[in-house]
Amino acid sequence: MIITIDGTVGSGKSTAAAGLARRLGARHLDTGAMYRALTLKALETGADLEDPAALEALACATTVELDSEPGRQRVRLDGRDVTEAIRQNRVSTHSHYLARTPGVRNVLVPVQRAFAERAGNVVAEGRDQGTVVFPDADAKFYLDAEPEERARRRQLELEARGQAASYRAVLAEIVERDRRDSTRETAPLRAAEDAIYVDTTSMSVPEMIDALEREVRRCAQEKA
Repeated sequence: MIITIDGTVGSGKSTAAAGLARRLGARHLDTGAMYRALTLKALETGADLEDPAALEALACATTVELDSEPGRQRVRLDGRDVTEAIRQNRVSTHSHYLARTPGVRNVLVPVQRAFAERAGNVVAEGRDQGTVVFPDADAKFYLDAEPEERARRRQLELEARGQAASYRAVLAEIVERDRRDSTRETAPLRAAEDAIYVDTTSMSVPEMIDALEREVRRCAQEKA
């Protein structure tokens, strides 16, 4: 079974995907982590982020691996564990360069599909999982929340990692990322026509995971 969770930054999709994967005994595919890993390498090597050809070449010459333990995600970049390093704010603010580059996506999408084929049961999360990568997924979700709530969550996340940021700055960044993700030419952020929309503004983490699990099990029963 393939389950996709797409959505806006701060909507809770990563937390929900990891939790749902644990509940179902499935593998968690965090596609955003793959783009972040490539972004980290681009920043470390001084690659020109405005040069699509250079970014595609970097992607072709790089190995990004995600662990295969149910409900747990580790990220390795050319064999190096970068699980924590890719969560730095400087990586987040530059990852859109890689995500908007068609050549980079052409490299990573087959890797994501191969991961799902090996896993059998997978919860894939990102920006284009239900629309581009897995259009025939068994269950699709699109998570969203009010920008102010997403900014609050993001600020708490950054503070927990020791990265101070003002609420006002985080909110402005989220609004800009929404605009950028939804208007880019390649795989823009949008809900698949058959995706279940979930507003997580007032939901706790357990409530989010419960809601998704109920829908997944309902979909499974309907297809049985």
